[in-house]
Amino acid sequence: MGTPEFAVGTLERLVKDNFNVVAVVTQPDKPVGRHQDTLQPPAVKVFAQEHNIPVLQPVKMKDEAFVEELRSYDADIFVVVAFRMLPEVVWSMPRFGTFNVHAALLPQYRGAAPINWAIINGEKQTGVTTFFLDHDIDTGRIIMKKTFEIADDFNVENVYDGLMLLGADIAVETLQKVIETEGNIDTIAQEDTVSEEELNNLKPAPKIFRETCEINWQQPCKNIYDFIRGLSPIPGSWTTLVQGEKRTVLKIYRASKTEKSSADYAPGTILIENKQLLVATSDYFLELNTLQLQGKKRTEAKDFLNGFRQDGILA
Repeated sequence: MGTPEFAVGTLERLVKDNFNVVAVVTQPDKPVGRHQDTLQPPAVKVFAQEHNIPVLQPVKMKDEAFVEELRSYDADIFVVVAFRMLPEVVWSMPRFGTFNVHAALLPQYRGAAPINWAIINGEKQTGVTTFFLDHDIDTGRIIMKKTFEIADDFNVENVYDGLMLLGADIAVETLQKVIETEGNIDTIAQEDTVSEEELNNLKPAPKIFRETCEINWQQPCKNIYDFIRGLSPIPGSWTTLVQGEKRTVLKIYRASKTEKSSADYAPGTILIENKQLLVATSDYFLELNTLQLQGKKRTEAKDFLNGFRQDGILA
C-alpha cells in the first residue's frame, strides 16, 4: 500500500526479491493540468501495471466493496509505505498484521513530512522504522530501525533518495523476520526505544502547507539555511521581494552560510558584494545561490543579478 515514488522503491525490491505481491493499493488517479482534465496515475500504480500486479484505488478505505475485494486476495501481510491512515477493518485483516515503513526514527517525527522536518530542524541523523499499525498515527510497536546520516549540504532530494533505498532494505528484512517467526516477531514499544529526555521532547512532522514555507529572516543564518534545504526542491521555501510599492514572491532553492556579520543590517536586507547575492539574518549574511522570481524561470544567483537593482528588501 503506497502512492509516491518513495513507495516504489520498496515495491520494486519486493518484486525483485521474488516476494509474492498479490495486489497493490494506492490513491485514485489525480487530476492535473490547467483545466484538471487529465488524470495522472500514482507512481506505484504505474510500476504495478508494468509488472501485471492487480491495482486497487479506493476513494474511501472503509468502502465495503473495496474491503471485500481486498479480503479476497487472502494476503498474509500488508506492507504500507507513504500511504494514508488505515481503518482497523483494513490493518487488522491479514493474519500476520500490517506494518508501515516510516521515513524517520520513531517516535521522533511522527506525521506526514518526516524528511522535511528532520532537515529543517538541523538533524544530523534520521532513518527508517518499521512498526505494526494500531489505532493511532505512527505509534505502533517497533520492529526495526535503520539510521541514515544527513550531511550538512543535503536537501530533501538527497535524503529522500537515501531513505527510499534504506526503506526497501528494512521492508525486506522485516518481511524475512515475519516469515521466519511465522508472525511471532519481537517488537518493542516506541517509548522504550528512546531516553526519557527524548520522550519529553518529541518533534512532530506535520503536513507542509504553503504558509509553512515562508522564510522568517529574523532568525540565525543556520536556521534559515536548514529551512531552505528542508523544503528543496519541493515545495520550495519562499519570501517576498519588496521594491518600493512592488511585492514579488521569490522562491529560494539553494543557499550557503557565510561568516560575514550582519549585525549592522536589518534582517532581510539585500547586499550585493563580489557578485554574491547576500541577505542579512539575525547574525550572519546568507548567500542565495538558486532562486526563482514569480513568473520567471529558476536561475542561479549570478544570472539573477544581471540587471537586478539593489533597492529591495526581503520580507
